[in-house]
Amino acid sequence: MNNSTTLATPAKPLRVAIIGGGPAGLMAAEILASAGPALSVQLYDTMPSVGRKFLLAGRGGLNLTHSEPPEVFMRRYGEHSAPLQPLIAAFGPADLRAWADALGVETFVGSSGLVFPRDMKAAPLLRAWLHRLREAGVQFSMRHRWLGWTGDGALKFSTPAGEVSVDADAVVLALGGGSWTRLGSDGAWVPQLAERGVAVAPLQPSNCGFDVGAQPPAKDTAEHGETRREFLKELIGQSPAAQSGWTEHFSGKFAGQPFKSVAIHFTDSLGRKFSRRGEFVATATGVEGSLIYAVSPLLRDEIAAHGSATFQLDLLPDKSPEQVLFEVRHPRGSRSLSSHLKSRLNLDGIKAAMLYEVLGKDDIADPVKLAAGIKALPVRLVAARPIDEAISSAGGVKFEGLDAQLQVHAAAGRAQPGCWAGEMLDWEAPTGGYLLTACLASGRAAGRGVLSHFGL
Repeated sequence: MNNSTTLATPAKPLRVAIIGGGPAGLMAAEILASAGPALSVQLYDTMPSVGRKFLLAGRGGLNLTHSEPPEVFMRRYGEHSAPLQPLIAAFGPADLRAWADALGVETFVGSSGLVFPRDMKAAPLLRAWLHRLREAGVQFSMRHRWLGWTGDGALKFSTPAGEVSVDADAVVLALGGGSWTRLGSDGAWVPQLAERGVAVAPLQPSNCGFDVGAQPPAKDTAEHGETRREFLKELIGQSPAAQSGWTEHFSGKFAGQPFKSVAIHFTDSLGRKFSRRGEFVATATGVEGSLIYAVSPLLRDEIAAHGSATFQLDLLPDKSPEQVLFEVRHPRGSRSLSSHLKSRLNLDGIKAAMLYEVLGKDDIADPVKLAAGIKALPVRLVAARPIDEAISSAGGVKFEGLDAQLQVHAAAGRAQPGCWAGEMLDWEAPTGGYLLTACLASGRAAGRGVLSHFGL
């Protein structure tokens, strides 16, 4: 009698490839690794190490998320809030803080409601995270630039050793957007997906700076806004040279200086309104900074539709128009106008220079127009800065091309094997923790989508 027993051969683990080593890709890896030996999880990235943009974001203090109420938090995503809502409901600010705490990173809420690690650094969190992923069995392949798919559905990579192909049972794409090329987010995946029929919205700069344009002439202006000189040049077939940017004097003296305690008001041609106080910075060609980033989607879209966008800058938001007019009209005796504005309104430096830059001599000399300019100075923008300079990008894989678990619809493309998308979706958000929260939430959702697909 044979007393030997036949042991069942263990099932071969399913192979999952994650392409992209940013927060979304790492979160997808964490979720997938939770399935244990049922899955073999391999993460590929074009850079020598993962999390480079994450580390850069933490250089001035890593803003993880925001503590405001969920309904307020979701409004920050604008028109993209509906498709993102279930993702962030499953992994929102409170979940993110608990996740960081489990990694040994204590967080705190700052005075503005922003949430930071206690030590304000990104590197300790990333180190702890990577240690946990490696302990869970996640494998990392660096310097692997994804090139798309082979004819038989394998993944193609360019590596220092040459081109290689990889077979996988599922793929999670977490390649980021198009900003900060030097950190790996170059948007090269857009044509690769588009040519396979995947619905992709073009990448655009978000949380970006802008170039200013010349203000309309204050006088010698024809009925439709042209100067007489421009009108005569047009008659003889000469197109006037386009003017943009600050004057050489303003740029040379004030580029890099901040506008502090100001407010921006803007209404676009569709009636969408923005009104907020804060700070921003003058650059050599225009403006950038937190207050500009907050309104950047509206400004960008308005420029795309109409060639320019003009916001109203309130240089003294703590004073009413009546107070400003009263102080401007106050007799100044022998004092210069600059001294008068500094004495009566504490308005000098870059703020005073901005008035001279925009208004022109005639309006500066008119107390009513000067007071109106102090409260609502028109600043005309003509172009967003290049996407590679932007903090983030808008556009990406459209939600209508995905199912509820972020899997690319079979009808949307021929990407084989099964393909899920996280982070590189068609959404945008302001800075303040909203970007990172949604990146992590989408990576988590894509990872869970793969597990659900395989019944794990």
